[in-house]
Amino acid sequence: MPIVPALHVDHVHHAYGQRVALKDLSLRVDPGQIFALLGPNGSGKSTLFRIISTLIPIQEGQILVNGFSVREQQAAVRRSIGVVFQNPALDKQLSIAENLTCHAHLYGISGIPLKRRIASLLQRFGLSDRAKERVHTLSGGLRRKVELAKALIPEPQLLLMDEPSTGLDVSARIELWKLLDEMRAKNGLTIILTTHLMDEADRCDRVAIIDAGQLLVCDTPANLKSRVGGDVITLTSDDPDNLIKTVSDSLQLQANRVGETIRIEQPNAHLLIPRLIEAVPGMINSISVGRPTLDDVFVQITGRRLTDSQMAVTS
Repeated sequence: MPIVPALHVDHVHHAYGQRVALKDLSLRVDPGQIFALLGPNGSGKSTLFRIISTLIPIQEGQILVNGFSVREQQAAVRRSIGVVFQNPALDKQLSIAENLTCHAHLYGISGIPLKRRIASLLQRFGLSDRAKERVHTLSGGLRRKVELAKALIPEPQLLLMDEPSTGLDVSARIELWKLLDEMRAKNGLTIILTTHLMDEADRCDRVAIIDAGQLLVCDTPANLKSRVGGDVITLTSDDPDNLIKTVSDSLQLQANRVGETIRIEQPNAHLLIPRLIEAVPGMINSISVGRPTLDDVFVQITGRRLTDSQMAVTS
């Protein structure tokens, strides 16, 4: 029997007036995967998130969530998903337990099943001894745990998370990912998250890179990074255009300018450094070598850094 995808997006197009947010976008997420939608702000990933979670209607194309159509079976879709929004959706004046209880009532869960479910979730997230504390007294990391517990109240098959690390410090982010890995391992939960953070996407099973409403690539992080031709040498110079020409003429290497930096992709790049410095004396201000990252994949495809795109959109 064929596996029913946790998410099947088929030729989806969405526009806000004249601005196109999604353009003929298609992708598939299989059950049990942790899947990242990676892209800068304005790339369309949040629009896709809102359509999947039935917050806005689909315009063109089709989306199936756990086999249910977001166009025709919204109620079934909502029963099968849990959603963690970028901005907290908790009542700060209520306690942890009260927030979970109110959310459960929206799904018709009450009585002994409700008490058991809340007790189980509080224990899972280490919140049992804080159940009566009001949300406004909690740290950002603890609030995110409550958000997760709330999303899991209806026992969803698919968990949607919009920029889950927003506002969390390093230790809280580590704890968050520990919880996500545990939920996937123990319950077979499918997790789809939007992010613009490379290290976050790197932890996922598969990554879809989206830009300007279009799907650029979709694969495992390892396979995506293997597209980059070896190590990445990054240079800065007072005269970058002349440096690129000199490198090309002297060493027959392809160098590309990305913003104010110059990139060279080369296997075993550390062996090239002495030759490079000797070929362009006095022209290099700084030089670094690193293994390919998902940002390098974005650069290779678009000609600009994802982090630069992020700054351009938010500035």
